[in-house]
Amino acid sequence: MMTPTSHGEITTSHPVILPIMAPRLQADAHPDGYLDLALWGSGRLGRIRFSRLAGPYIYGPNRIIAGAGGIFVAQSRPILLIRNARLEGVYPARRCAWWHESDKDSPKPKLTKRNNRRIVVTGWGATIIEVDDGDIRIAAGASKEEAEAAFGLANDAIVAEAASYIARCDLTPKADPVMRSMVMQGAHAALSSIRLDENGRFAGLAAGQAYSAPARTYYRDGYWTMQMLLKLAPEAVRDEIRLLAKGVQPDGEAPSGVILTGPAQSRAWQNFVLDATRNPEKYRGKAAPEHHNRPDDWWSDHFDSPLFFILFLADYVETTGDMTEAVRHWPLVTAIIERYLALAGPGSVLPLKPRNDRDWADNVYREGLVSYNLGLFVGALDGVAKLGAGHDPALAQKAREVAASARAEIEDRLFVPSRNGYADFVTPDGFVEDHLVLDSLTLSRYGAISQTRATGLLKAMEEVLEARNNTRQPYGDWGMLCAYPPFKRASDVRSKTAFPFRYHNGSDWPYWDGVYAEERIRHGLGGARYALIRWWETCLANGWAGAVEYFSPPYGRGSLLQGWSAMPAAVVLKYGLEAANAENR
Repeated sequence: MMTPTSHGEITTSHPVILPIMAPRLQADAHPDGYLDLALWGSGRLGRIRFSRLAGPYIYGPNRIIAGAGGIFVAQSRPILLIRNARLEGVYPARRCAWWHESDKDSPKPKLTKRNNRRIVVTGWGATIIEVDDGDIRIAAGASKEEAEAAFGLANDAIVAEAASYIARCDLTPKADPVMRSMVMQGAHAALSSIRLDENGRFAGLAAGQAYSAPARTYYRDGYWTMQMLLKLAPEAVRDEIRLLAKGVQPDGEAPSGVILTGPAQSRAWQNFVLDATRNPEKYRGKAAPEHHNRPDDWWSDHFDSPLFFILFLADYVETTGDMTEAVRHWPLVTAIIERYLALAGPGSVLPLKPRNDRDWADNVYREGLVSYNLGLFVGALDGVAKLGAGHDPALAQKAREVAASARAEIEDRLFVPSRNGYADFVTPDGFVEDHLVLDSLTLSRYGAISQTRATGLLKAMEEVLEARNNTRQPYGDWGMLCAYPPFKRASDVRSKTAFPFRYHNGSDWPYWDGVYAEERIRHGLGGARYALIRWWETCLANGWAGAVEYFSPPYGRGSLLQGWSAMPAAVVLKYGLEAANAENR
């Protein structure tokens, strides 16, 4: 459906959705004639209809160039331009999100027509639409004043900013069209995750488009997204660390994410949580307010989040040499390490995960020793050993000793010879979920297993999790499976993951593709290109104009523009095109 060009953009004769994310503004734009508008920290603002833009189309990050006209998004202010189109309707949002219940005292959305303008003011944001000589200018803001200020940007300036942003995302001009376009979209996914508030201050790394209501930033999503930002925008990584530190509790616990809403949306969210707590039947199947134990928590007490906080610090210091954040947050680091040591079973140093769905695989009730979490644990210990060497040698030494014991235990208790891999998880009562899962690559990434074992694991994954090599799965060559075979026990999975080849049960997650590709390169195996681009070829074939969250042939895709799906692009930038394109060795 879509074809990459030699310049890194993509062409199509079929109109498809353009996912838009700028520092404040976000939207789904369709050349057929509608735009669903939202604002970071405020939520949904409404739908705007316009006359169809005729093809063919050229898609780039935050831009469509149509046969005559197009859609152009500014970066410096929350405004976009639709060229050569006729305004056909403005439909204000009645609520900022599905969970938003307006009370009787809340102001209703108000639409005012004034000359060539339509002004929409809600209780949580404002939109101004201006028709000007065949063009439509659309500005948004948390207030009418913010939206009005955006109109200070002229049409030519909007077009120029859109072009400049695409050039910023074009980081591999010497790559072939598929690789170049993948890296461009990956850079866009990472850079567009950097969100600002109405005063221009950093307001978190967004996981993607679907996370503005309530606005929140995640530990794990942020960690994988920032792998590209460490070079492109290290100041954003530093500021993200400071935001995430607010979510770490004195005992070392941390939620999945930290809520960062604006005032109006924050009030609406707290009203929802209170109502859902009092009336659980009203929201059954839609929400679980008991997950949010504190006002700023998004899904409290996730097993992997504190470990990612330490890994954030370790990677930031390794790249920048700046120890300021590590020293500033060292009491939290100490609390996290003490927490995980206390979670170990008798005679063991390995922390046991409770039976719940609170790590990245949030549709799976993993319990006990979980390879994914243990890899993060060893990585965090190694990070503490390095970070603390100068100012907390006692904790650094303790971390080194525990890491050595952890490596020996992991080998003894989780290696599965018949798979040449490591168990997904081993429960305290002895059940072993022994299928291959890409997330066990944390064991390799953070050196929790030997290089020999890591090489064997990667070769096993090549045979089983690369769809092109796995003839036992029925869908042919479509990408990387995150797990295979499917989970053994129905009682261990819920929701989307209850279905084989869906979500955590076998979908392709591009960020894990990037982790897998990087491990192949680091261990000198070659063959990384398949994992780096096969998912993107599937996006092109299906008309998905963005770095998708996940997908599988029988069930389609997740979100269209996901920050951590920048990982494949980050790997290409880190190791270069020669390594990315090298054949299997």
